[in-house]
Amino acid sequence: MSSNNSIIIAENLVVGYGLKPVWSKANFSFGPGEFVAIIGPNGAGKTTLFRILLGLLPPIGGMIRIFGSEPKRGNPRIGYVPQKHLVDSDTRIECLELVRLGLSGTKWGFNPNPFSHKERDAAMAVLEDVGAADLAHRHLGILSGGELQRVFLAEALASRPEVLLLDEPLSNLDIKRETDLLHQINNVVRSHGVTALLIAHNINPLLPHLDKVMYIANGKVATGKPSQVLTSESLSALYGTQVEVLRDPHGNVAIVGVEEHHGDML
Repeated sequence: MSSNNSIIIAENLVVGYGLKPVWSKANFSFGPGEFVAIIGPNGAGKTTLFRILLGLLPPIGGMIRIFGSEPKRGNPRIGYVPQKHLVDSDTRIECLELVRLGLSGTKWGFNPNPFSHKERDAAMAVLEDVGAADLAHRHLGILSGGELQRVFLAEALASRPEVLLLDEPLSNLDIKRETDLLHQINNVVRSHGVTALLIAHNINPLLPHLDKVMYIANGKVATGKPSQVLTSESLSALYGTQVEVLRDPHGNVAIVGVEEHHGDML
């Protein structure tokens, strides 16, 4: 596996908690400006990868490097959007202020210093990047789920990270908002050369945008182009049982042959 120009690279990686592996023998690399989907059944270890990359969990074995070094906590070159945002309906912080905190690296909380014109313009530019400029002066507590996703994406992008980790940002969005958010993420990836890793359950909306897929299941990992990973041969090897990958005329995929509760992943 070539490491030339790779932002993230892993060799024989084993991850888990304590001495109990969740998945092992993983080899993958992601370059600048690649859009990667992380998929697999619940409990397979998708979010575990993010914990490793954020320096919150050490690997059990093997090697992983990001920007040529071992992952470390608080790396400003990584933007992270968690799955859940704990925002009370009474929260009075404006969206522009939240993005400003991301620009300055300030943690969540009240910032007594007034906006400079440069900060205001920069924060507004990031909101515009994700199609949320109209939300700038609205309070977080009154936003819908889709609006919150765009604003927290803007916050993660504010410091212009080179890697963006998105933990199920499409959850609880309707088809239109899902499509809109994916277009905004893809635009950021392509225009700024950001390496984006996105955890999802349904890969079909992502397929038009993706460079790679990382499929985690049965303690194993398969990584490559969608056309390489999403095949009957590849997934049969991953699950250790016969799996059929079906495609409709629109290019959507579905898998047949695994447990029923896995069937909605594709």
